Amino acid sequence: MGLTKNIFAAAVFGALISPASAETAKPDIAKLITPSVVEDMREWIETDIVRISIQAQNDRLKKLPQDQIDALDTQWREERENDDKPLIAATLSNPLSVYLTRLQGKSLGLYAEIFVMDQNGLNVGQSSITGDFWQGDEAKFQKTYDVSGDALFVDEPEWDEDNKIWRGQVSFTITDADKSIGAVTMEVNLTELERRAAAGA
Repeated sequence: MGLTKNIFAAAVFGALISPASAETAKPDIAKLITPSVVEDMREWIETDIVRISIQAQNDRLKKLPQDQIDALDTQWREERENDDKPLIAATLSNPLSVYLTRLQGKSLGLYAEIFVMDQNGLNVGQSSITGDFWQGDEAKFQKTYDVSGDALFVDEPEWDEDNKIWRGQVSFTITDADKSIGAVTMEVNLTELERRAAAGA
């Protein structure tokens, strides 16, 4: 009898906790990232502080050879594991990163991460520490900046096990006077976007 009770209790307990821990159905990102959602993103990103910051880094670094890009990316990755973080600290404290961090906060959970890239695919500003400093070898840059001034790339959703949400990256080229100068990636909390869409928010 005791064993039966224990099995029943375990089953009930498992049923109670499984919805919070199980992966939910994969959202249809193509339906969620509507022209209106993209327009809102562009409104936040296509601003003077973003363009000026990108142009300043483009002017300072020019078109870097690959070995220098790799060296900066290696430095960034190493700093993530070290106490001394000069490159990371300088990037996260610049005006653009401050702006993007505030933008992420204002979104009330809609944007999980935002980072802006220069003409080399290197980070100019970001709302949090990214895994690497160079994005130029990834689709988020190659399918935007490398394509055209109006290019938009919506990546496949990924399940965030830690936060129990679906995330999806939306990237597009940033222009100044009709010239491509960089790109941005805005990682969207698709679970929250889906909730807002259902609520008509």
